[in-house]
Amino acid sequence: MPWNNQNGNNGGPWGRGPSSGGGGGPPDLEELLRRARLRWRNMLPGGEMTLGGILLAVVVLVGLWLASGIYIVHPQEQGVVLRFGAFSERTSSGLHYHLPWPIETAYTPDVKSVRQISIGYHPRDASDSGEEDPNESLMLTGDENIIDVNFTIYWVIKDAPAFLFNVANPDDAPDATIKAVAESAMREVVGQNQIDPILTQDRAPIEVQVRDLMQQTLDSYGAGVAITQVKMQKADIPPEVIDAYRDVQAARADQERMRNEAEAYANKIIPEARGSAAKIVQDAQGYKQRVIAEASGEAQRFLLVYQEYKAAPEVTRKRIYLETMSQVLGGANKVIMDDSANRGVVPYLPLPGLAPKAKGTP
Repeated sequence: MPWNNQNGNNGGPWGRGPSSGGGGGPPDLEELLRRARLRWRNMLPGGEMTLGGILLAVVVLVGLWLASGIYIVHPQEQGVVLRFGAFSERTSSGLHYHLPWPIETAYTPDVKSVRQISIGYHPRDASDSGEEDPNESLMLTGDENIIDVNFTIYWVIKDAPAFLFNVANPDDAPDATIKAVAESAMREVVGQNQIDPILTQDRAPIEVQVRDLMQQTLDSYGAGVAITQVKMQKADIPPEVIDAYRDVQAARADQERMRNEAEAYANKIIPEARGSAAKIVQDAQGYKQRVIAEASGEAQRFLLVYQEYKAAPEVTRKRIYLETMSQVLGGANKVIMDDSANRGVVPYLPLPGLAPKAKGTP
């Protein structure tokens, strides 16, 4: 807290404002010097500035200066002593002494308490969900969707000298550096993931990724900070785009349904086409084998007949003639008789065909 706000006193670092002028201006320097001289005279023996009084004042001032080097380190703290601005030593809990300013300076940062930083919202107390901060919470996912993420970072100081030297404003705003690293790490991890896993089952892996990435970044800075936990408080669709997001989800569901139907149709029609193609190929192969076999049989038969023909041409020629005529006339409904050779044969008369037909019969 600035000196001008402590204990409700707005007059200045001296405790009260000037005696006149409404209390808003600087103190009267001459009045302060006059009061200091009066107080100093009252402290000196006899009220006069003697040599003994000056020596006493010097001794008192030196004693006070030396006593200013006494400092206490509480159990949850760690003492860090700087000599002319450079790191000198660490001290544990208890009563310690360092050379007074400006030779040495001691700091006692808390290294055991777990601190937390809320990003995306600013809670007023432990039971309050806090006020949203869109500048911190709105992020872009890997599939180019906007998501509203609120999370909390828990951290401790693991190296007090590194924290004091490398973190910007460790006394006034130590959270600023860690908060910037946390927001950057969360945006990077969210940008590498799809929106659906972030909203459902992948929060724990994302928390681990953000913690590891933050720790790696802070270690590269030499910040002397350990990230103990990253907790995602909320990951939702912003109200401004919730309707558009639902439309996109419905379109994706329709796309998935149509893809499944197309795959089912393909799984049905492709085996049928492959079966028909295999049947055609098999039929062609069978026809090929049959034609080849018939051609080979005919050729073999011709060669056998030719061999018989060479052995007895007349007999073979007559036999071929008779076989051919039997094939040609085998289906004819006629009987041909040689009258010169068969004079004693009674001619065949189709008697059933010559009989008169009964009435009503066709």
